[in-house]
Amino acid sequence: MSPVSPLPMRDGVSASRVWLPNGPWKTIGDYFVARFPQVNRESWLRRVNRGELVDERGKAITLDHHYRCGACIYYYRERAVEALIPFQETILFQSDELLVVDKPHFLPVTPGGRFLRETLLVRLKLRTGLETLSPIHRLDRETAGVMMLSVNPATRSLWQSLFRKKVVAKYYEALAAFRNDLFFPLERVSRLERDDAFFRMKEIDGEPNAHTMINLVEIRENLALYGLTPVTGKMHQLRIHMNALGIPILNDAFYPNAKPAGTDDFSKPLKLLAKRIAFTDPITGENKLFESMQSL
Repeated sequence: MSPVSPLPMRDGVSASRVWLPNGPWKTIGDYFVARFPQVNRESWLRRVNRGELVDERGKAITLDHHYRCGACIYYYRERAVEALIPFQETILFQSDELLVVDKPHFLPVTPGGRFLRETLLVRLKLRTGLETLSPIHRLDRETAGVMMLSVNPATRSLWQSLFRKKVVAKYYEALAAFRNDLFFPLERVSRLERDDAFFRMKEIDGEPNAHTMINLVEIRENLALYGLTPVTGKMHQLRIHMNALGIPILNDAFYPNAKPAGTDDFSKPLKLLAKRIAFTDPITGENKLFESMQSL
């Protein structure tokens, strides 16, 4: 279980932490400047002056503090001006163990890069007051639909094991071009690895590690609604498999060609929706099914 942060949640944002690795640094300041080159020393000094840099016991530290390998340091990310994402999540289910939400397009699940407060996790922590919330699985920022989060750290591993054991049934819907030379249902099985661009994946030769079942739901003039069932859960798997079939998902900013970062067009969301998720509750043994209220 992760240690409890000595810094409280602030405006829905939990403190970040870093475990100090073995290295040549003499002081905490030397390490933080090297570890986070995009953050200057003055920024860290401001946090020190506000008491926002502490060790695992909650004791305030300075940038001149002696570097100790293995120590755990907690800090707040500085608030930046973020563009508001004009879509709202919907809570589908809440218990002492589980929170299930209907995530909108464009909203990241967790803080990272240029996103901090405009993330699903921070919004939900602020909305519910539950600092212990933690995502159980992944969902791309561009993808909308059903997302599960753990509420109770003591049972979090039980929920995570459902995905490790691949006993969660996930069903997606996607809107893409219609091709009359493809016959459904069909399966796409391939090997996916990181592309040269770190944010993308690609198909390569080799032992398959990605498997998707694809069905045709309905034809809409020159477009079609497809039902996608991922057997595996690789990053961008559905987007890559649809693109490989010559029917890239409508409004995909990564495949087949990547658009520049920060060019979101809120009027053109990726037409991919995590429509349903089903599983057996690892605590109660009940069969559970949750469905997005959104449609493409």
